Amino acid sequence: MTQIPLPAIEHVAPEDIERLSLSIIESEVPEPRPFAGDEWQVVRRMIHASADFELLSLTRFHPAATAAGIAAIGAGACVFADTKMCACGMPERRLAPQGGRVFCLLDDPRVTAAAAASGMTRARAAVDLAVAEYAPDIYVIGNAPTALLSLLEHIRSGRARPRLVIGMPVGFVNAAESKAYLAAQDAVPYITVQGRKGGSPLAASAFNALAELALARRGR
Repeated sequence: MTQIPLPAIEHVAPEDIERLSLSIIESEVPEPRPFAGDEWQVVRRMIHASADFELLSLTRFHPAATAAGIAAIGAGACVFADTKMCACGMPERRLAPQGGRVFCLLDDPRVTAAAAASGMTRARAAVDLAVAEYAPDIYVIGNAPTALLSLLEHIRSGRARPRLVIGMPVGFVNAAESKAYLAAQDAVPYITVQGRKGGSPLAASAFNALAELALARRGR
């Protein structure tokens, strides 16, 4: 069997991996960039989470999105996550010092019962419960188009008015459409990704970038 030579691997100290990764992204996306300031910090973190430079052309921001998100997190935001994976991707070390918290309702018995009784997805039922009882400041949706569509219905009806929606459901059934509806409204600020791409890691990374910015400004 022919042995394929392996590339040389440079040892990098654990504490330097993130810094080096971000510097590589900076070098591969020279100025002028399609995003600047806080928006670039968010997109750079999303690229870091996915190694997907196509996000440079797919990411969309409401003009007030980054300012609204940073202000909400700095004020101790209540943050809804559509999946446990998404919630786990937003660690307490970024939120707890600012008085915030992240929660996911997928395993709440009320969500399970509502979904079973109505035939809706648990993700949709979770949003309905969040709107009714928790009034989250920020919704982070990285998996379920049904969750985003439900939230948009609540926004249109006036039942929900979050300070920011990070809407990045991934997939082939209503993912692109739900994000197009999000970007078409102007009632609440949003960060989204056009088309089928998305996912919990992307949504969480966008939130984490805002949380880091809020932490930095808190320390000034």
